[in-house]
Amino acid sequence: MKLCIAEKPSVAKDLANILGANARHDGYFEGNGYLVSWTFGHLCTLKEPQDYKDHWKYWKIEDLPIFPERFGIKIKENQGVQKQFELITKLITKATEVINCGDAGQEGEVIQRWVLIKANCQVPVKRLWISSLTEEAIKEGFKKLQDASKYDNLFAAGNSRAIGDWILGINGTRLYTKKFGKNKTTLSVGRVQTPTLAMIVNRQHEIKNFKVEYFWELKTKYRETEFLCQIARLKSKNRAEEGISYLKDKPFEIVSYEQKEGKENNPRLYDLTSVQVEANKKYGYTADETLKTVQSLYEKKLVTYPRVDTTYLSEDLHPKVPQILKNLTQYASLIAPILKKPVAKSKTIFNDKKITDHHAIIPTGVNGQGLSGYEEKIYDLISKRFIAVFYPPCKVSNTTVIGKVEKLEFKTSGKQIISLGWRAVYKEDSKTESTENSKKKPETKEVVLPNFEKGESGPHEPIIHEGKTSPPKYFTEATLLRSMETAGKFVENDEMRDLMKENGIGRPSTRANIIETLFRRNYIERKKKNIHATDLGMALIGTIKSDLLKSPELTGQWENKLRQIEKGTLSPSDFRQELFQMIRKLTDEVIFN
Repeated sequence: MKLCIAEKPSVAKDLANILGANARHDGYFEGNGYLVSWTFGHLCTLKEPQDYKDHWKYWKIEDLPIFPERFGIKIKENQGVQKQFELITKLITKATEVINCGDAGQEGEVIQRWVLIKANCQVPVKRLWISSLTEEAIKEGFKKLQDASKYDNLFAAGNSRAIGDWILGINGTRLYTKKFGKNKTTLSVGRVQTPTLAMIVNRQHEIKNFKVEYFWELKTKYRETEFLCQIARLKSKNRAEEGISYLKDKPFEIVSYEQKEGKENNPRLYDLTSVQVEANKKYGYTADETLKTVQSLYEKKLVTYPRVDTTYLSEDLHPKVPQILKNLTQYASLIAPILKKPVAKSKTIFNDKKITDHHAIIPTGVNGQGLSGYEEKIYDLISKRFIAVFYPPCKVSNTTVIGKVEKLEFKTSGKQIISLGWRAVYKEDSKTESTENSKKKPETKEVVLPNFEKGESGPHEPIIHEGKTSPPKYFTEATLLRSMETAGKFVENDEMRDLMKENGIGRPSTRANIIETLFRRNYIERKKKNIHATDLGMALIGTIKSDLLKSPELTGQWENKLRQIEKGTLSPSDFRQELFQMIRKLTDEVIFN
């Protein structure tokens, strides 16, 4: 008998149907040489301090740092969980082989391995590794089962992550609570939670301490077109008025008129963070709402595995793309132009070197009609992005005009779309959005300039523009997710952002939960779409002096070490030793300072 262990009952049912295990029992399916059972997510967890030593149950500063010699796991204290674990343990004794069918990612690997370790599994273990739950993908996956040892480094990284979070969370929270907590207030500290909160608090301080500066600019209107004077912003209105006096009654001359054809490259496919960012910007969905929605679409076989951090597809997917597109029948009018010729195998889309565990999130080609609410909107985002990447680039005409009045140079620029290219996929969306937003603000359009000729001149209308500097913006969930991805550094370029993901804080699959944890603990709050730190959150970060805990960059370096474990270039024992030294240093700093 081969025992398949899935991560959820619904997935186990799909596997059983495909494998022919049609006899239903309490907690498992059986048939055709297979037993198919399931976990409910995490059945096991790391042991708590008191499980190692009785006196570690009590929060005493003299016991810190708590650092077990060997970390152990235990079954969660839940009757249903314990019953299912006992069943799995019993089924393992009947099995000649176990097939790990958990979610194909780091967390999924940890969930299943902990169960197998705790159940003292002695039979050979294989791994089912698939990127979607369609029947085709599952059948293909069972033909290509891998030996479980291939994923040992993935488990080592996930296990080290859990241990690292335990060490810092247990010690940091007890340390700061006992040293600084007043009126029995618990000061919660976490490896990703604390630097994320610190980013929000620091931004709030920047906004609070921001001092508005006024400035004046010289502009002029020539042939109904506004030009900006190419000098530094003026610090006084008097200087601006002197400039106006200088410009009056002098002719405006066109020095150069340049039109260049350019292109706007296609958007990238979605990873989890980018679809969360887009859904927050477009619909105001929280990161957690989007993750749950994409996970639901995945379980309904409509999209591929969601917890990914790449925007590329594997090269072996290229032959399958035309059929996936054809199956998206509700988008037939958008897809028709693509299928008129073979789909190009572009390196900006298909690149094995950019793939780790999984490829970008795309539709599977299973019919997604009939969805509603969150699912309809998120499915639409993913499907249209998949379609848009195969369109031609958007062609534009960029115009730059330089003029002068005596020695002062003026400049204006404009853009005109020549060919929509990929933007055609979003044409109807733009109409809908502009209608919805018409009451809020006028629709912004590309500036199309009249034709100018070099050497032409004529009268103009000099004007003063008074402006003021703007404070930094509060984080939204979209901008906070991007900052977590790049360890607090502002990066717009997609290629650069890819490089910085190695040092991002948290993983795509955990960032939504981190943000929700901060809300739940009342460290942050929402004000419309903006995220504000509460007084409690501000006080906590004010209490923590250690850069080690607050710095997104340092936390990002830690994340990089976990990736090194996953790649097999750093041992878990070396990582654990570094952890011990770090916690020892942190404890001494807080206690003795």
